[in-house]
Amino acid sequence: MSTLEQIEAAILTLPSDEFQRLRQWFSDVDYQRWDEQLEQDIVNGKLEALAQEAIEEFQAGHCREI
Repeated sequence: MSTLEQIEAAILTLPSDEFQRLRQWFSDVDYQRWDEQLEQDIVNGKLEALAQEAIEEFQAGHCREI
């Protein structure tokens, strides 16, 4: 049995309150990693083309208020 399979089996045995705590913890870690990846993508310039496209669309008047 792999480590992941052991973790999955252990999760299935958690009482409801502990499962809720685990779910919240996992969600927090997931968001933190997503934020870190986004920040790294910004530093690496991966979003520059999208930002420039948005600026050009705005300047061309192709935007509307929502």
